[in-house]
Amino acid sequence: MEFLLFKEKYDDLKNRYDQISTYLDNSVIEKDINELKDKTLIEGFWDNKANASDILKQISKKESDLEFYNSVLSKYEDLCISYELSQMNQKVEDESIEILDDFSKILDQLEVKETLNQKDDFRDAIIQIHPGAGGTESQDWASMLYRMYSKWISNNNYSAKLVEHQPGDETGIKDVVIEVKGSYAYGFLKSEMGVHRLVRISPFDSNSRRHTSFASVFVYPILDNDIDITINDNEIRIDTYRASGAGGQHVNKTDSAVRITHIETGITVQCQNQRSQLKNKNTALKILKSKLYQLKLEEMNDQLNQKNSNKKDISWGSQIRSYIFHPYNLVKDHRTKYETSNISSVMDGNLDDFMKHYLLNKIGD
Repeated sequence: MEFLLFKEKYDDLKNRYDQISTYLDNSVIEKDINELKDKTLIEGFWDNKANASDILKQISKKESDLEFYNSVLSKYEDLCISYELSQMNQKVEDESIEILDDFSKILDQLEVKETLNQKDDFRDAIIQIHPGAGGTESQDWASMLYRMYSKWISNNNYSAKLVEHQPGDETGIKDVVIEVKGSYAYGFLKSEMGVHRLVRISPFDSNSRRHTSFASVFVYPILDNDIDITINDNEIRIDTYRASGAGGQHVNKTDSAVRITHIETGITVQCQNQRSQLKNKNTALKILKSKLYQLKLEEMNDQLNQKNSNKKDISWGSQIRSYIFHPYNLVKDHRTKYETSNISSVMDGNLDDFMKHYLLNKIGD
């Protein structure tokens, strides 16, 4: 790389960093951490386990933020030193290019992270994927999305727990629910909520015709004890039934599966992946609380129209993103207009650029 090009990229990164660094103050975060840690030393701290757990989570979150910000600062200092050496020699070493690329990537992450300032962005998340009309085609597409998000979760070192999985009639899935744990999981994944459209030559069509399939993705924040969503027994109907599909002999021989219906809203959740009926019930209640909380937020912020648009028919015209496998390769987000022809990378969970463009454009805020 020529020095002038290196300088141009350095100046651009420096300007971006200078703009965003004015909002960063590690001393404030360190002060918050110390004050929270002081609370853990108070006698009787563990008497209220729910409150203690909340404080420990706050400490963990702030320590994670501090570690990330310190990493950004360290890489910025490396870049400045690298630039000074390159300027003196009027020559750019391979190591300097690598340092510049590393800082560019972490600055992208910082800019996105700074958009995650809504009250629930830091929370863990629940993803639900449901196929649209079309039987085998859409059920297979739902399973492809499930794999894509599983890859994204793994790529970002988040943890995932399969809460519900209903296999398709021939292949794919009828419904899947995943619990995702990690810093700002909901903040990132909320950009994926909506209808996803696939265009391809169907592997299930003996005449090799092109098919269009749809699947919906819903994302909900997982609530902690700081949010009080009360569900009374008379507000819900609980049905138990025998689990179907994979799960072992014990799962299939007992009525361990649980379906909970919230009578007023008609919201229904179900869970059958645990052996214990009680565990399935508790998991289903957690998901129901998350859905009710999101509905409550939307009502408070007068966003019912957005809710209705997300619940439109899973069909043409309601999609947020298209994945075209034929007659060319293209993944295009219809909200931000961002697109890429590297469809295999996207299906392997490399979604960060789509999330970045969504969040930086503050779509849906």
